[in-house]
Amino acid sequence: MAYQFKLAEKLIILNDRGQGVLIRMNHIKKLCTDPKRRPPYFTDKSMESATKYINRKFPNVDIRGGSQHLSNIQKQKSAILEGLHSYYESFIDVMEFRDHVYELLNTIDASQCYFNIGVNFDFTKNYLDLIVTYASVIYMLSRMDDKKAIVGMYNCAYEFSNGNSDPSFPRLGQMFIEYDHPWKKLSEEFGPHTKSVTEALLSLLMVYPRRNLSADQWRNAQLLSLLASPAAMLSPACCDTMACEYLSLEAMERWILIGFLLCHSSLNTNANSQNLWKMALRNGLYITVIRDEVLNIHKLSEDFFDSLKGYSKRIPDIKECKEYVITNCGAVRREKRNFLRNALKELIKVLEDEPALLGPKALFVFMALSFSRDEVLWLVRHAENIPKTKTPEDYADSQMAELFYYMEKLRTLLAQHRYVIQRYHLQYLSQYDALVLNDIIQGMYVCPEEESVLMSSFVSTLSAMSLKHLDAGEEFDLKPFRLDWLRLQAYTSVGKAPLALKDYPELAKVMNMAQFHTRMMDNVNELLCETADLSILCFHTRVFEKLFSQSSEDVSMQRYLTAFPVICSHFSQCLHPLCPEEVSTVKNRSLKMSVNFLEEISRQTCMVVLEICAEQCNLHEKLLPKHSAETISTARNKKLKKSLPKKGDVPKEKPGTESLRKDRYHYNNKLCASYSICADFTVFQHIIVPAEFLFSQLEIRLNKVIVQMANYNQSTHEIARPSDLLAGIQAYVTSLHSLSCYTNIDVTRLVKSVLLQQTQPLDSYGAQTITTLYTNWFLEGLLRQASSALIVHCPTKQCFVNQNTENEQSFHAEEYSDICGLRSLAELIGPFGLKFLNENLMWHIISQVGELKKLVSDNMDVLVQMRANYDNPEAMSDLQKKLTGSENVLKRMTIVGVILSFRSMIQDALEEVNSMDRHCPFLMRPIKCLKDFIYSDGDIKVTLSVYEMASAAGLPCEIDPALVSAIANMQTDNSSIEEEFKITCLLLVFIAVSLPTLCLDPNSFYSREHGGHQNNIHCLATAVNHLAAAMFTVQRKNIQTQLHEFLKVASSILLQLGQNVERVEIKNRDSVYLLLHMIVEQSPFLSQDMLEMCFPYVLLRNSYREHLN
Repeated sequence: MAYQFKLAEKLIILNDRGQGVLIRMNHIKKLCTDPKRRPPYFTDKSMESATKYINRKFPNVDIRGGSQHLSNIQKQKSAILEGLHSYYESFIDVMEFRDHVYELLNTIDASQCYFNIGVNFDFTKNYLDLIVTYASVIYMLSRMDDKKAIVGMYNCAYEFSNGNSDPSFPRLGQMFIEYDHPWKKLSEEFGPHTKSVTEALLSLLMVYPRRNLSADQWRNAQLLSLLASPAAMLSPACCDTMACEYLSLEAMERWILIGFLLCHSSLNTNANSQNLWKMALRNGLYITVIRDEVLNIHKLSEDFFDSLKGYSKRIPDIKECKEYVITNCGAVRREKRNFLRNALKELIKVLEDEPALLGPKALFVFMALSFSRDEVLWLVRHAENIPKTKTPEDYADSQMAELFYYMEKLRTLLAQHRYVIQRYHLQYLSQYDALVLNDIIQGMYVCPEEESVLMSSFVSTLSAMSLKHLDAGEEFDLKPFRLDWLRLQAYTSVGKAPLALKDYPELAKVMNMAQFHTRMMDNVNELLCETADLSILCFHTRVFEKLFSQSSEDVSMQRYLTAFPVICSHFSQCLHPLCPEEVSTVKNRSLKMSVNFLEEISRQTCMVVLEICAEQCNLHEKLLPKHSAETISTARNKKLKKSLPKKGDVPKEKPGTESLRKDRYHYNNKLCASYSICADFTVFQHIIVPAEFLFSQLEIRLNKVIVQMANYNQSTHEIARPSDLLAGIQAYVTSLHSLSCYTNIDVTRLVKSVLLQQTQPLDSYGAQTITTLYTNWFLEGLLRQASSALIVHCPTKQCFVNQNTENEQSFHAEEYSDICGLRSLAELIGPFGLKFLNENLMWHIISQVGELKKLVSDNMDVLVQMRANYDNPEAMSDLQKKLTGSENVLKRMTIVGVILSFRSMIQDALEEVNSMDRHCPFLMRPIKCLKDFIYSDGDIKVTLSVYEMASAAGLPCEIDPALVSAIANMQTDNSSIEEEFKITCLLLVFIAVSLPTLCLDPNSFYSREHGGHQNNIHCLATAVNHLAAAMFTVQRKNIQTQLHEFLKVASSILLQLGQNVERVEIKNRDSVYLLLHMIVEQSPFLSQDMLEMCFPYVLLRNSYREHLN
């Protein structure tokens, strides 16, 4: 007969269904209380009259009598039916669930079922779960203020559309009316079930009291300690009630408090019931209904019993228990958490050292997780509703991160050593449980056919398990075994059963133990959900974030902080198929919280890491050669016994003080260790890598630090020396590499990413980089002053130097432009950064070329005549008087020359820094070979391609590809190539005939020390050669021929200076002669033979003798 009732199947199905309905009711309640998400019909002013009318008349809403109020519903009936359909169906689900629960509870009572948590554990647990779930659903239904309006409005729209009321509406309306006072109605309903419910609850007397112990009692019993009895360390952890050992304390309290609220009569008749009830009342103020919905159980019980006759004695009991909770419970729970932190730490250390103990001691792990979860959830629900107490600190825990960490660590150990656990329990099941179970079955006197079939299948299933299946990688599925055991519990627990389970406690003990062992084979994840699920934290975001904030402020908790975002990965476990609308909300909340936690952890870690790097950078900076003068001076003064420093002087730190340990190093170790909990975790199919958050934070902050280290001041044009900045960055990088000792982060990738971004004008976040800063500084600071001759290009030293002027410069040019400085610059901003710098240099050159072309156009006729008569002194003398802008042409060409000289210097620095000959000779040699064998007279596109590649490698080229490209892109107002060629030729003539004017400038004097002229006119040689080569290349003309013509014109004009012995021009004539020699010397297209054909070498020799002696 019991087989036909299918009690086991119905309990499982109804519990799952009830949980889904409960979650859906909670979701609807949240929607209706949120002004932004509630149905629009309840926020629409036009619907206000209809809503009030429905609430007033519910459930007897007459659409004909209330047509004036319901007219808007009639207008929007289709939209209302569509919008409220899911809500209406959810309420029907509640009604249907109630009907099925009624039917099952009545069947169980009629069958006179026996309940004992220690014997038929699954049957009793499912029964009590169903009662609590049903009561919670009804309670949540009563908490919804808009339920009548929703159902009434839907039914009105339905009646307007179909002409008759919805068939389910009358029963729904009646149900809403009945449960206006839910606990009173529920207690009436459960009157007939009091005997069964009380029996099930009283069976908890053997479990709940020993689970509800204080921390001192746990400590005295050495709970969860594997080291307490070393001799028994390898013995399997087992007892008569395996599943009861990790049963949630919170679940038992819900069973007891809600169960006795529904079946309260036993509190007056049974002392054991009263003791159990009081014990639960003394354990907390709130119990969880669902999600963040809690019951203030003392207030509810007091109000409920106050309304009942004969229960006045229970009210003082409730008040006494409440006072006890407020006075003692917070401290008791705090001590429990402290004990669990130490107990879990010891357990983890032992299991990490000997993971094989996870086999026999797996029960300890789940007990530890269950106990910890109970304490976490107690704190969370009470921290949200802190009572008035003298010790509010008991409801906050700055060390919660450690407990979370140990819980996650235990979960990780179970996952890592799954094979060990399976192997142990497979052998236990097949070689012990199966044999013991078979002996028990053989000793039974009575065994009906159905029970006999089930028990025989148990033995055969366990006996058939073999290590071969495990080693072959087969997946085990023992759910049918556990379901059959639940069926057997139901069959043998009904009244007058031929085989009563309570008469065979050994059978129950062995089967309960075997069930736990089977769960170790295929059901560990589900068991973890039962014992370690903290997904409720998703709905207590304020408390969760507060716990994180408190833990992050405690230095000793820093190493455990990553447990917070990892917990977010378990939030998906709280979802249910009956409420798919929750998925997006929970998903977004989980991702948001995990990301926020990781960003905060990374921010703190990054701050400490960079503080350490800054300290190391300061120490490195003190060792730079520029600081040696002070030390030498101090030592010399001490030797000469000069006066000691004054009292106001800051004493210098003694050697060794930098080695003193600082707290920050310890703090960094803690923070970095927090990333070791896991390499990655998944939150709703999003793989999150904690180390990447640290990487991202370091990348952002390091970019800012490097820019800050440059110390660029746009108003004063001050900036750090490239060599100093490079030394600082190297100190940072060296210090950062120590980070890999603490956490698994690729420091090399980090540094490469940051430095690569610094070679671009803007970094990945749109901020300026050192490439932009140094480009602006060299253009606006150094080269602008060089164009005004305040700074001189010094070929001898291969740098720029300051002129000796009355106005002292704000910086020393040689410190920034010497070989060391430019090499440092090339290393800092690399080829990409130098390309950006070159582009800006080219822009300035092109702007000067444009002005030069305008000057040529203004003097076009005169220049054409001068080109034709350059060897006629008299004609040239007359034409020079007509020529305008000679000084302007030379000044602009000097600017171009200065820029090109600087560009040549940074190209040389790039070649030396790249060291491609050493790093990748296989790549460099073909580039050099191509460059050496290419001819400028060949295909210009091929030539420029090769030169561009060679230039990127830092090799000097006869023709500057960047300059060619810039000139080719100049807008020429649709002028033809021949016109451009003519202008270029005349420009060279203009330059040549303007050379004598240089003699008028006293700064045109050639300096032997600098190897150039004091007004930078020696840069004209670079400008003429590079500019002519580039312009004639664009115009596809022979460079050598045109430069030879320039040489002839210039030589003729300069030779005419020798005829004017008394004129002012002869003052710096020799210096200008040397300029002509420089042009030839630097040109790959001109030779000394060509020069001697045009200009006597004796003049050059005399000029050098005069300036070099």
